[in-house]
Amino acid sequence: MSEESTPIENMSTESSPEEMMTTEKFDVIYKCLRCGTTVTNTELSRLPEIKCICGFRVFTKERPPIVKTVHAL
Repeated sequence: MSEESTPIENMSTESSPEEMMTTEKFDVIYKCLRCGTTVTNTELSRLPEIKCICGFRVFTKERPPIVKTVHAL
């Protein structure tokens, strides 16, 4: 009986796919308007001020490469 209970105990300790997807974090990518350098949000938060390596302070937010399709009703 103890051999049969072991796999069930192992299954309960594993995390489900939904839990793994919710813990996944995506970085926001910004692009400098002057030089085109791409920078992540975590890299910008390390600096004392929001500024590119070229000195420009204007960034645009890059869109993720995920294409979403919406079906009409």
